[in-house]
Order: sequence, then structure tokens, then C-alpha cells
Amino acid sequence: MIHLKLYIITGLSGSGKSTVVEAMEDAGFYCVDNMPVALLPKFLELPLSQDSRLKGLAFVMDIRERGFTERYDAVLTALREHGYDFEILFLEADEAVLLRRYSETRRHHPLNGGRGLTESIRDEIELLKDLRQRADLVIDTSAYNVHELKAAIRKIVIRHDATDAMRIQVVSFGFKNGVPLDANLVMDVRFIANPYFIARLKPLDGENPAVRDYVLGQRDTRLFLDHYCALLDHLIPLYEKEGKAYLNIAVGCTGGRHRSVAIARSIYERVSKSRRRVALRHRDVRRED
Repeated sequence: MIHLKLYIITGLSGSGKSTVVEAMEDAGFYCVDNMPVALLPKFLELPLSQDSRLKGLAFVMDIRERGFTERYDAVLTALREHGYDFEILFLEADEAVLLRRYSETRRHHPLNGGRGLTESIRDEIELLKDLRQRADLVIDTSAYNVHELKAAIRKIVIRHDATDAMRIQVVSFGFKNGVPLDANLVMDVRFIANPYFIARLKPLDGENPAVRDYVLGQRDTRLFLDHYCALLDHLIPLYEKEGKAYLNIAVGCTGGRHRSVAIARSIYERVSKSRRRVALRHRDVRRED
């Protein structure tokens, strides 16, 4: 028996199921799009629970599969009877919104058999009405943009996950070696007095207690850290709300060995007090001058 969290993602064509899959994958779920409903029981027999990296499984099943509406009830009922715990997320949107989305993407509706887009949408609503009634959660995506829908899905996932969905990395670097290409926030700390020009500190790096004490002992450094970490406390939830899966905070000094290392360590320690998915990396600390 698989013990991972399971989601069945279904609903109307054009309602945002692909966006939901992206959000699920970002949250650590293994996702299968357009899963044949009859194959689901066999798939769940695979030893996926042994992968500690997985938070759960998500399967998109919908009207694209011929015979879906005739098969899903028996399969899902059998899974319940065999003890599988899963949630059905049903996505929908207003007819006008679906028409606009199809117009923008220029894709064909799965039920388009020469009738018209409006008729195809209404046919699908009728075919899936019983599945909608069976769903654990119905999500109307009419008013959502991509980022808002991802944020809504993350909130659903976090109900079963004590960790934060967004991964944060604090990285120190030297400007002379270039700014990290994946940086979202870049902070230049070259305003801090440089330990490089103190003979006893020059050979050391920012993880050394003597260098850290020198850097963090400065009044300007302490004021900066208080203000910058307060800014991060404000910004991080906003990035999560916008659907970011990763946030890379880059801290740079000239060479990336002293000031940026000490400051990055301090920021990491402060942020990790309230969040679990925080990593620290010193990109240039081992580079030669």
C-alpha cells in the first residue's frame, strides 16, 4: 500500500490543470498528465514510497481519454475500497473565460467534433457533472492568473506538509567573479569595512570567528542586517504568493571571501529560524586572489 499523499486533478478543459501540475511538481510531487484511469491501480503498485524526496503523487485525468467518463467511477471506487486515500481536485471556469482562453491559445477542444467551441464546452460540463459532485474540492479559476492559481494550490498542499513550499538559498559571491546568474535579490555589502586589509584576518575567510566578529561587530553592519532581514520578512511571503518555487538571495563583496561570507551566514541563520527549506552556499570562498 502506498503511503504518499495522492491527488486526482480533473475538470474542464482550459481551466488550468497544466498550471496545477507545475505547482504540484514545484512542491515535490510526482505528476502524470493525461493518466489513463484504468492504469492508475497498476501505477500505484510501483514502489514509489521508497523515494524520500517525493511529497506525493498527482494524476491529471480528464475528457481527453476516450471512455474516461464511463471508467472513472469504478476505478476510483475500487481504490477507496482498497484503502487508498486521495483527494479529487476539480477545476472549472466560467464559459466566457474558457472561450477567451481557447481563443488566446488557439487550441482545439477535446470534444470538438465539428460543432463549435461553445457547444463543446457545454457538452463537457454535462459529461463531468457527476465527477464534479464527487470532487473533494472544486476550484473556480475564472479570476485567477497563473501565479494566483499556483499559490492557491500550494496552500492546499501545505495543509499536509509542515515545510514551506518555496526553497530559499543564500549565496555569497565576489563581484570580481560575476553576479550569480540565478540570483533574485542581489545585495552589495562592499560598504562594510574590509577585513582583507587587516594582516591577521586576510588569510582567513568569513566563516572564521575572528572575521565574523570583525564584520558583525561594526555598528553599520548590525543596522544593515536588522533592516535587510526585516525587508526579507516582508518580501518572502510576497514571493510565495506569486508562486515562486525558489528564491536565491545573493550577497556580494569584492572577492567573495570575507564580508559577503559573514553576512550571508548571518542572513541564513536569521531566515532559517522561521523556515526549514533554507540553504547556504559560499560560491567564491575557495577561489584564489
